[in-house]
Amino acid sequence: MDPAVRASRALFERLLDPEFVEVGSSGRRYTYEDMLAWLPEHSGGSLGGPRYRPSAIEGVLLAPGLIHLTYETDFDGLHVRRSSLWRKRGEETGWRMYYHQGTPVPPEAA
Repeated sequence: MDPAVRASRALFERLLDPEFVEVGSSGRRYTYEDMLAWLPEHSGGSLGGPRYRPSAIEGVLLAPGLIHLTYETDFDGLHVRRSSLWRKRGEETGWRMYYHQGTPVPPEAA
């Protein structure tokens, strides 16, 4: 969520698992390659622009090396509930996001 990370392909690559998949709010499926190509146009990468504000962060260890993280974000007035799976395959790679899905929350449901 840090704009400095979102603006840096090298830093972003280190956070995504090479087998990463995201299901967007449109239902479209995004891969690791899609996300890296999309990164330059993605909102939240400008140091002077709006920032993601996370809240309600909870994590559950599903198995050794696999964590399910849920949280909510507010970005420039858009409220989203998010779910991601993070896995750790080795000490040198560390934790990487393997799967992500975000669901926009209408104002009346927030």
